[in-house]
Amino acid sequence: MADQTQPHTTSLLEPNEYSEFMLRAPKEILVVLRGLLEHVSQITVYFNEGKDMLLTTLAAVADDHIVLDYGPSSEMNRKALEAEKHFCITTLDKVRVQFILRGFARIEHGGRASFRAALPDEILRLQRREFFRLATPIAKPLKCMVPIPLADGGLHLHEAHIFDISGGGLALSAPPAGIPFDTEMELPNCRVELPEVGIITGTIKIRSIFEITLRSGAKVRRAGCEFVKLPGPMLTLIQRYIIKVERERKARETGMS
Repeated sequence: MADQTQPHTTSLLEPNEYSEFMLRAPKEILVVLRGLLEHVSQITVYFNEGKDMLLTTLAAVADDHIVLDYGPSSEMNRKALEAEKHFCITTLDKVRVQFILRGFARIEHGGRASFRAALPDEILRLQRREFFRLATPIAKPLKCMVPIPLADGGLHLHEAHIFDISGGGLALSAPPAGIPFDTEMELPNCRVELPEVGIITGTIKIRSIFEITLRSGAKVRRAGCEFVKLPGPMLTLIQRYIIKVERERKARETGMS
């Protein structure tokens, strides 16, 4: 069963913008799916227009269907079975993978409840380096200052914790209840300080909002956002930050070994 304590949070990409990275040949689709199975890649599944999500892994890949593990929440599993469309996001060898499944059926696999779904019609495999999504270091957390316009004409300055970041967008903590914050909202003048690299400012667009349950049992809301026409110099800063953090991580791993 997939571990849901550390969600793979990310934002959905618009397939039409990345048609050159779309795989449609059944053989190519099966190669990717079997790679996800072999690497036990964690898959984030969004449904009900992004209001619900669960984490899972592939349990089996056949020529005409796949099998996914159930999540730990019986309520979320029930909702997933009732949903007609499932947006799946994961990574394989640091390459972004996204696809849509249309309908889950409950089956028994390996002696436990599982989801069965038909193979996706296409898979988006985004290989561009700037869209490698970096989970931000816990020891050096990133914050995003998000100005949110209020109904009375004022601004609420939301200091959001960033959970991951890429050249395409970021995942962050949602503001408290009562603050206007919904999918498709565009929020300009957002500011992120990248330690020892620089400061980026720009517009973000909210692509998905979902609720997760922490180990403590507390429920929190998170949002997947994309950058809107991020200037080239800002993108370069993000790339430098990602490379810097990855180098530091590899240096620590080498030291420990």
